[in-house]
Amino acid sequence: MNNASLEARLAALAAAGETTTYGALARDLGLRISDLTAQLEALMEEDAAHGRPFRAALLRQRLSPDDLPAPGFFEKAATLGRPAEAPAAFICLERARLKKSPL
Repeated sequence: MNNASLEARLAALAAAGETTTYGALARDLGLRISDLTAQLEALMEEDAAHGRPFRAALLRQRLSPDDLPAPGFFEKAATLGRPAEAPAAFICLERARLKKSPL
């Protein structure tokens, strides 16, 4: 599995205004969760370097009542200089930015 498949899947989700779970995306792409997570973190680094919204914001925890990404997403965002003081609002904004201009 190459990174292009992940990027294409995230672009399709963004264009449709949809999200998916980590498990569903890992299954769709034939990845282990740990490999998916590593690729998502690399994309977050790339997105931060180019001033883009985080494509990884399109992922959500399976049992999250607010459809939020896993805590590791927010930890990585903070290390990249974009802490989420209000996680739900942060994710809403990221997802809206992605829908406006899918990557």
